[in-house]
Amino acid sequence: MAPYSLLVTRLQKALGVRQYHVASVLCQRAKVAMSHFEPNEYIHYDLLEKNINIVRKRLNRPLTLSEKIVYGHLDDPASQEIERGKSYLRLRPDRVAMQDATAQMAMLQFISSGLSKVAVPSTIHCDHLIEAQVGGEKDLRRAKDINQEVYNFLATAGAKYGVGFWKPGSGIIHQIILENYAYPGVLLIGTDSHTPNGGGLGGICIGVGGADAVDVMAGIPWELKCPKVIGVKLTGSLSGWSSPKDVILKVAGILTVKGGTGAIVEYHGPGVDSISCTGLIGSCTNSSYEDMGRSAAVAKQALAHGLKCKSQFTITPGSEQIRATIERDGYAQILRDLGGIVLANACGPCIGQWDRKDIKKGEKNTIVTSYNRNFTGRNDANPETHAFVTSPEIVTALAIAGTLKFNPETDYLTGTDGKKFRLEAPDADELPKGEFDPGQDTYQHPPKDSSGQHVDVSPTSQRLQLLEPFDKWDGKDLEDLQILIKVKGKCTTDHISAAGPWLKFRGHLDNISNNLLIGAINIENGKANSVRNAVTQEFGPVPDTARYYKKHGIRWVVIGDENYGEGSSREHAALEPRHLGGRAIITKSFARIHETNLKKQGLLPLTFADPADYNKIHPVDKLTIQGLKDFTPGKPLKCIIKHPNGTQETILLNHTFNETQIEWFRAGSALNRMKELQQ
Repeated sequence: MAPYSLLVTRLQKALGVRQYHVASVLCQRAKVAMSHFEPNEYIHYDLLEKNINIVRKRLNRPLTLSEKIVYGHLDDPASQEIERGKSYLRLRPDRVAMQDATAQMAMLQFISSGLSKVAVPSTIHCDHLIEAQVGGEKDLRRAKDINQEVYNFLATAGAKYGVGFWKPGSGIIHQIILENYAYPGVLLIGTDSHTPNGGGLGGICIGVGGADAVDVMAGIPWELKCPKVIGVKLTGSLSGWSSPKDVILKVAGILTVKGGTGAIVEYHGPGVDSISCTGLIGSCTNSSYEDMGRSAAVAKQALAHGLKCKSQFTITPGSEQIRATIERDGYAQILRDLGGIVLANACGPCIGQWDRKDIKKGEKNTIVTSYNRNFTGRNDANPETHAFVTSPEIVTALAIAGTLKFNPETDYLTGTDGKKFRLEAPDADELPKGEFDPGQDTYQHPPKDSSGQHVDVSPTSQRLQLLEPFDKWDGKDLEDLQILIKVKGKCTTDHISAAGPWLKFRGHLDNISNNLLIGAINIENGKANSVRNAVTQEFGPVPDTARYYKKHGIRWVVIGDENYGEGSSREHAALEPRHLGGRAIITKSFARIHETNLKKQGLLPLTFADPADYNKIHPVDKLTIQGLKDFTPGKPLKCIIKHPNGTQETILLNHTFNETQIEWFRAGSALNRMKELQQ
C-alpha cells in the first residue's frame, strides 16, 4: 500500500467536502462520522477490530485485507461457520446505496414490509433514467420532465423512510459513493453490479438485488456465501499509455467473466502504489477527474496541430463535483473544442440510455468506450454494433485518428500543416491542485420527522405499481413443468430483462414483464423472442407465451447455459419469471447476484449435477422436480424428463440453498418470510 502520508493526502483531496475528518478516519479509536451528511452515524472501528481478533484466533491464520473487512462485519463472529466458497455468512453491512432504476423496486418492497424507517444509513441515486441525446443540460431537463412521477416517488419514499436522495444530475452512483460514503474498512451493499468501484478507497462494496437491500435496511443480517479470495500481485509501475483499465482487462481475460463469481479480487504488491483511488482497478464507468485530465491531455496535443475528432465523441462526467471542477479547470472546454459533447452526469450510453442518431439499427458499426461491458446491444440496442472496451485516453486517441488500426505508441498523425507528429503519453493530476468545486447542491436530506410525509402511487400509473405477495409453496413436488425456453449460449440479465427503453417500467412489475427473456436465443430455432407454445404449437414472443401459460395454470421452467444471469444486479430478471408463473431456472451455472435474486423471489435456481445433462432436455419435454418435501441443504433434487414419445430419464439437480433460503422458498419469497417473522 502507499505510505501513510501519501494515503492521507490522497484521501483528503479525493473526498473533497469530507476533507475535515479524513485524518481521523485513519485512526481506529476516533469517533468519526460516516459522512458529513450523517453526523450522528459513526464508523465502528472498535467493533471491527474486536471481530477481526475473534476470527483470527478461531482460524489460527493471517487474514487478507478483504477477509478482515468481511469477517469484521459478522453478526456472530464467535460461532459463525467460515469456509471460503461454502458457508453462508451473516453480515451487518454499514450502509446501502441504490440507483434509481433498481431503487424503485427496492423501495416498493420496503413499503410492503410494513417497517417505518431504515435501520442503516441508505441513499438513492438518480443516474439511470437520463437518456443521452444532445448534451448535458437539455438531456437533464428532458429526463426530469419524462421521469417526474418516478423521481417524485423516490424523493417522497426516501423522505418517508429515512433515505437520502441524490437528485437527477448529481452523478453516477459509484462516483458519488467514492466522494461521500466510501472509507477504509466499510462494508457497503449497492443495488448495482458495479458497486465494487467503492473498493478504490479500501472498503468492500458489493452489488446486490433490491431484496437484499431491503433485508439490510430492515435491520436483518445479510447472507452472503463466504467469498473466495483471488490475489493479484502487481509489481513495477504504470507508465506511458498503460492504465489501470489495462490491468483489469488483462485479469478479466485470464479469469473470464465466470472466473470471478463468488470471489473478491484483492490486488497487492508494490505495483499498487502507482494506481490512484479512481484509477479501481474495478468495474465502473471511468469518469473521474484523473480520467478527464488524461483525455484532455491527449485532446490538447491534437488541437495544437489543428486536428479534431473524426468520429462522434461523447464525455460523461462522473458527478456534479467532477463536472463543475473540469469546467473550472478547462478540461471540459478542451474536449468540446476537439468536437466532443459533454453529456449529463449520469450513466447514459454505458447502460443503453443512448438515443443514437448517427446510424440506423441493423447497420454494422464499431464503437470504442471506456465503459464496463461490451456484449451485443448493450450500449445502443443495435445487435450489429461491435463494441470494444479500453481506457479513456485510448478512446480519445482513436476518436482523433478515426481508425482502430491506430497505435498511439508507434503511429503518426498528420496535422493541418501537413507535418506528421506522434501523440505523447498523457499525464494528468490524480486530483485538482486546489479544492474540488462541489457545483450545485443536489442532495436531499431525509427530514427528522417524517410522520406527515405521504408517498403517492397511482393505481392507474404505467410507471409504478404496488406489489402483491407471491403465492406460497403448496407443499408438493413440481409436476409436469413446461419448458418456456431452452436458452442457447450467453444469457445475461440484459437478455432476461432488457434495459434501455424498458428502464421506464422498472417500478411497474407487470409492464416490465413484457420484456421477459426477449433477448435470449431459443435453441429450438436459433431466434430471439420466438418460442413454441406447447398448447397451440404456434411460435410467439416469450412474454406472451409465459402469460398464456400463467392464464391457463401451466407452471413453467427455463433451461439455461453457463453463468446464467451474469451482468447487472437487476432483480427484475428474477421478479419477472416469478410474476409470470415460472417455478424454476435450471442451468449449468449461475452468476452470484442473479442466483440470490431468484431465491429471494421464491424461485428454484438449480444446476445440473452433470453439465452434460443440459443436452438431454429438449424444448418439447416436460419436467417434474422431486424431493421438495425433504428439501434440505446440500441434498440434490431429482428431475424426471418426460419426452413426447413417452420415454423418461432421471437426472440430478444441485442447489446452494441453506436453511434460511429454503424458508424463503416455502413462504413464497424472502419478503413473505420477513412478514411471517414479524407476525
